[in-house]
Amino acid sequence: MKKNNRIKTLLLAMAIIVSYSNNIFAQNFSGKEIMQKVKDRPDGDNRKSTMQMELINKRGKKRMRSFVSYSMDIGKDKKSIMFFQSPADVKGTGFLTWGYDNPDKEDDRWLYLPAMKKTRRISGTSAKKDYFMGTDFTYDDMGGRNIDEDTHKLLNEEKLDAYDCWKIISIPKDPKDMYSKKVSWIRKDCLFAYKVVFYDKMGNLLKTLTISDIKKINGFWTAQKMHIINHQTNHQTILLMSGTKYNIKMEETLFTVSNLEKGVF
Repeated sequence: MKKNNRIKTLLLAMAIIVSYSNNIFAQNFSGKEIMQKVKDRPDGDNRKSTMQMELINKRGKKRMRSFVSYSMDIGKDKKSIMFFQSPADVKGTGFLTWGYDNPDKEDDRWLYLPAMKKTRRISGTSAKKDYFMGTDFTYDDMGGRNIDEDTHKLLNEEKLDAYDCWKIISIPKDPKDMYSKKVSWIRKDCLFAYKVVFYDKMGNLLKTLTISDIKKINGFWTAQKMHIINHQTNHQTILLMSGTKYNIKMEETLFTVSNLEKGVF
């Protein structure tokens, strides 16, 4: 009996030491280091997804759209292109982005509108704050963001729903940014932002983004649902991703304005 008690005591002590060590290890990560881990999460050299978009206005009226998206890593930079497939009033609309890792270099963005047979260059601070295709995502939200564009601070560790998360506050360094801050809950198991809360320039709650249905596809963690709510307009956008494929045959030369205007990849 005494031997069993000694074994139980020893196992309990070991468990406490391991738990304490894990906590110390977790606390050693700074907010910036955690956000860098999120950015560096493996997602293949390129990827393709089919997406269903649901727009819900403050009266609960819904509009459905579908599009296909392609993206490719070019070193530390990324190029992406998407084509809307339905409904008829947006079919053929395309959006092309060349995202640069260098925070001093502005991303290149083009929007093609088939009804006008015109490509619009999205540039400048005011244009980046516009909302994309009636969604609750701005053009700036649609592109990548260098972690050095914000200061990141680890607030604490929290369990959100069933997931262990790091809670991080990110404050833009550019005073012209449309957000005063963002608070993110980063899932430790898959390094995805499970929830992000956006605050406007006055510090008021603006939007909440929730990312869910995260699972591995072809060995890569993949988010299949994004739900963003604009609390100030009572408008919502839901994105459902399906058929995601990684490391397929894809050439950098396909990510051009010429292909954007053709409406096919």
